[in-house]
Amino acid sequence: MKKLKLRAREVEKAGYTDDDIISLIINIAKKHYKQPEKQEILKTIKDIRENPAAFASHPVFKPLVEILTGMPAKAVKSPSYEIKLNDEKKEYQIFGPEAIEKEAIEQMETAMRLPVTVAGALMADAHSGYGLPIGGVLATKNAIIPFGVGMDIGCRMCLSVFDLPPAFIDNNRDRLKKILIENTRFGHAEFSGKKEHPVLDRREFNEIAFLRSLKDNAYHQLGTSGHGNHFVDIGIVYFPADNPDLRIAQGEYLGILSHSGSRNMGASIAQHYTSVAKNKRRLPKGAINLAWLELSEEEGIEYWQAMNLAGNYSAANHEIIHQKLADALAEKPVLQISNHHNFAWKEKLTDGTEVIMHRKGATPARKGLYGIIPGSMISPGFIISGKDNPASLWSASHGAGRIMSRAEAKSRFSPRQVKETLARAGVELIGGGTDEAPQAYKDIHAIMQYQQELVETAGIFYPKIVRMSDD
Repeated sequence: MKKLKLRAREVEKAGYTDDDIISLIINIAKKHYKQPEKQEILKTIKDIRENPAAFASHPVFKPLVEILTGMPAKAVKSPSYEIKLNDEKKEYQIFGPEAIEKEAIEQMETAMRLPVTVAGALMADAHSGYGLPIGGVLATKNAIIPFGVGMDIGCRMCLSVFDLPPAFIDNNRDRLKKILIENTRFGHAEFSGKKEHPVLDRREFNEIAFLRSLKDNAYHQLGTSGHGNHFVDIGIVYFPADNPDLRIAQGEYLGILSHSGSRNMGASIAQHYTSVAKNKRRLPKGAINLAWLELSEEEGIEYWQAMNLAGNYSAANHEIIHQKLADALAEKPVLQISNHHNFAWKEKLTDGTEVIMHRKGATPARKGLYGIIPGSMISPGFIISGKDNPASLWSASHGAGRIMSRAEAKSRFSPRQVKETLARAGVELIGGGTDEAPQAYKDIHAIMQYQQELVETAGIFYPKIVRMSDD
């Protein structure tokens, strides 16, 4: 033990590196575990980084606490206070309240009582989530809530439009299905071979210790899509009129629409920094997952950088997906539209107040911005432009929204029922599961009616071949 303490002091004096820390942890782990496994060591690193106070008196790990915190272990303390919510919630607008489950509204009302909350809004596709409900928009003062952004940071829509007629799909259906299978990967599947993209060279991977541990996985998952409701669809895009902003003429085109995010990297960032936030700020039961980090403190700055990196990584995944498919088609898109819907931005309210705008499952709808709001496997997606409505905090829904959980959908619908529903709609599915049955979603047309004051429809996407995870 004396040797370990001496080693700790030497590392601290020299200015420790991650290799030094790992070496120290391995030495400590050998003393603590009979046969240290890699996962045990990694978990120890994670636990001590996130909650050093829990190990401040530990007979073995105390030296590591002193290195990681830069202070004597006896000075490392857990928060001894609990932040109280405001007695009254700030007023906010709900779009389509009759279409939203009670739990989602209750979660939003809790968020509106946070002392850092400035304003909020709830979109028509809302349903309950962790912390902020999915479909929740929250403006805060100098505070970022990791679970107000969500687990899949930078989850994103991307649409490529090709100057090919709708008949191209029916005339080349087998070829298109093969192209989708060969050029997309979902869930645990990855592409083989060397992967390159500028996002992998971002300095944050070297400057933030936690992100360094995520780079290998990010490398392997580059250009892939996730589980659940993530998809890559081939379908028909219809523009009802000439659109000078998009430089597209009225008519029908072939389109490729993708929905995915930052994969395991985004989820790991969300979980890690939520744990850090919870340790810094204890909130009452029911609000625990709304713990925040201030942008004026080191941890908040780190999360902000990590969140933006994850958003760029998500965009890179879509860029690679669409480039692969365009190359396979031997065509160049005449138009591409994309948008985040699990992210936070620095924005100003109408009175000039600077806020952090969390959009968890909500699409930015500022004037001049275009985005995509998808439906389900068989219902259309809408290409929209924002109407700049401050009542919704310049936001709109991010999709149709679920009317039941994945577990309920699995218990209620059989593969045969889903297959028959798809056949009636003229849609072919590659992969997918009954948890994504079209019947598990709200009516996208009703959702669009609730937000007529928020967005204008510029075009419609009709899915024809749907590719999803089959894990």
